[in-house]
Amino acid sequence: MRYPLFLDLTGQPVTVIGAGKVAARKIRSLLNAGAQVTVISPKAYRLPQNVRWVKRRYRRGDLAGACLVIAATDDQEINRQVCAEAKRRRQLVNCIAPPLAGNFFVPAVARRGGIAIAISTDGRSPALAKRLRQELEQFLRTRYPH
Repeated sequence: MRYPLFLDLTGQPVTVIGAGKVAARKIRSLLNAGAQVTVISPKAYRLPQNVRWVKRRYRRGDLAGACLVIAATDDQEINRQVCAEAKRRRQLVNCIAPPLAGNFFVPAVARRGGIAIAISTDGRSPALAKRLRQELEQFLRTRYPH
């Protein structure tokens, strides 16, 4: 069983390894949460200007100082290495593939005003979590229009 949590990342250092489309979505949500994001990747997919970009592949030691880590490369072995380092450092780490390599999942979140409802399938079905989020957003728009 997992422990649900809403985390305040305002001003906190977060390291993202990888910069493809999935990483870009995660980076946007981290920035929206106020995190100070560093991306380590030889290539980047439209990074916002307020992101620090280290233009190279991940190296052991890159996670020093981060309170939270995202392993978001298209190479599962690199993602596993990132997760192993983060866990040794006792950092929170999310892994896009394989999802169980990390120690937390990022839930789908339906938001309306001050209401936030998080949905998790323990990484088993992101498509189902997304569909439930969309249904909940519609419900919240209908039920709580302001």
